[in-house]
Amino acid sequence: MEVRFFDDPTAFLGVAGRVLERQPVLSTVLAGVAARIREQRDAGIAWPDGVPCWFAVVLDGDEIVGTAMRTAPFGEYPAYLMPMPDEAVHLLATTLLERDEPVLGANGALPAVRIFCEDMAAATGKTARVGQHTRLFELADLVEPRAAAGRLRPATPAETGLVASWYAAFMADADEQAGREPGESPHESPSDEELERRIASGRVFVWVDANDAPVNVTAATSPTFGVSRIGPVYTPKEQRGHGYASACVYAVSRLLRESGERPCLFTDQANPTSNRIYEAIGYRPLVDMANLRVE
Repeated sequence: MEVRFFDDPTAFLGVAGRVLERQPVLSTVLAGVAARIREQRDAGIAWPDGVPCWFAVVLDGDEIVGTAMRTAPFGEYPAYLMPMPDEAVHLLATTLLERDEPVLGANGALPAVRIFCEDMAAATGKTARVGQHTRLFELADLVEPRAAAGRLRPATPAETGLVASWYAAFMADADEQAGREPGESPHESPSDEELERRIASGRVFVWVDANDAPVNVTAATSPTFGVSRIGPVYTPKEQRGHGYASACVYAVSRLLRESGERPCLFTDQANPTSNRIYEAIGYRPLVDMANLRVE
């Protein structure tokens, strides 16, 4: 076995693309991030200083048995791992340590992320623990929820500040709802420039109430291998209980499906409310994942 690293997402997708395409929903994060960074580089958008950016394949002879990346611009810059054999995980961790790159966290498939973080913890004298359990869902038969007042529309550039504040509140509220410590589940907070680009792409939506006031934000990634990932989904506390999240996710899911895309999303397993909402709309669980921290 050997590990091959790529700084160039185009080169990585050229090698691993066909493997990722065989499981397009499971690979939504890895393939989607690689495609987004490729587009940003083609557009001349610089990568943030000090943030690691690599993709990796683990080869057993000529066969790709594992894929991973380290591109997260938050926390301890956790890695992201796809499912792979235990020996491939051990080799990835060992190779990173040999090149003096301890990685103090990982998101992705179980048990790969657990094994990876345990190896990193053993090598650094630290402890690995789960920060958040997540679950990947794919849309099956779309089911319309009860009616909610208002309508769906794309977010506008003038709403960048509002959407940014809701993005910032999203994970803090998720930690609170799940009984976790604040910041337990670090996530990407896009820069204003990046958020402006996402809004301009038409992939960020708001639900407005009967008075035309925004009460929910729901975003969707651009499709990779035909799969689009919904999230974040956020309703401010004072607006909850009116069915806005269900209505917005249903409407966005319908738009994606009508465009020929396969919608999927992640849920926080510690938040039964959101899990019930998505399952009621027609999302079905595909695989359990987690983010782990080494501290």
